Amino acid sequence: MWNDLAYASVSAAQKLDIRLPATGKGPFPVIVAIHGGAFRTGDKGDVQLSSVFEGVNRGYAVVSINYRLSGEAKSPKMVHDVKAAIRWVRAHAQTYNIDKNKIAVWGPSAGGHLAALLGTSGDVAELEDLSLGNPEESSRVQAVVDWFGPINFLTMDDQFHMLGVEGMLHNTPDSPESAIIGKPITQAAEEVKLIDPQTYISADCPPFFIQHGTKDPLIPYLQSVVLADALYKVIGKEKVQVALLEGAGHGGSLFDDPENLHKVYAFLDKHLKR
Repeated sequence: MWNDLAYASVSAAQKLDIRLPATGKGPFPVIVAIHGGAFRTGDKGDVQLSSVFEGVNRGYAVVSINYRLSGEAKSPKMVHDVKAAIRWVRAHAQTYNIDKNKIAVWGPSAGGHLAALLGTSGDVAELEDLSLGNPEESSRVQAVVDWFGPINFLTMDDQFHMLGVEGMLHNTPDSPESAIIGKPITQAAEEVKLIDPQTYISADCPPFFIQHGTKDPLIPYLQSVVLADALYKVIGKEKVQVALLEGAGHGGSLFDDPENLHKVYAFLDKHLKR
């Protein structure tokens, strides 16, 4: 295991950890873990990523990354960071005995948003900051696990209203989404669209595995339903798995349950180990 490796040098936040399986020869397929925390908080070592860290016991290298949060930088800097981290992983694959051609991303909440965006926007120039390093490498990924990520920031309040749920308000000047955008999202339609994963859906998107709790009070589950429907239309249902976990909230035991994790890792095995 290696901790606090710098994938760029602009911010102290631009660091990652690498965990390798205790057995096996490699090169190992990679799961890149992206923490949540409303773009405000969170860390690459948080317990929220424990289900992803389980990957080392299943033959995966797990790379957990930090990125600039809203208290330090505004959108799309956090996107630049996660893409720079993917490029760094590819550039250093041989050193760490990992397979640069088999990279999945997996994140909860804000990490789910960034995972989904990485999945749809591979090599989209306007979301890359190549000055962060390894410009010769691609930021494309081969699979995405999106756990209850926000997708279109501007539709969440209306979706809660549609569901009859008094959920967290997002169209406010002090919401997490307004904080990362740098101004109220209701005054930032273009900035919101820039980081909406749906903006970049194309036929060459990788497979997606999407899960959301039906009782999520922070991000309406319709965010995941709408994303899945948009992906279905372009890449086909065979490449998109979506599951609503009945009664689950914003994360929790139903997501981390061994039976559910078996489904997630079966998806990853299908696309990264064959």
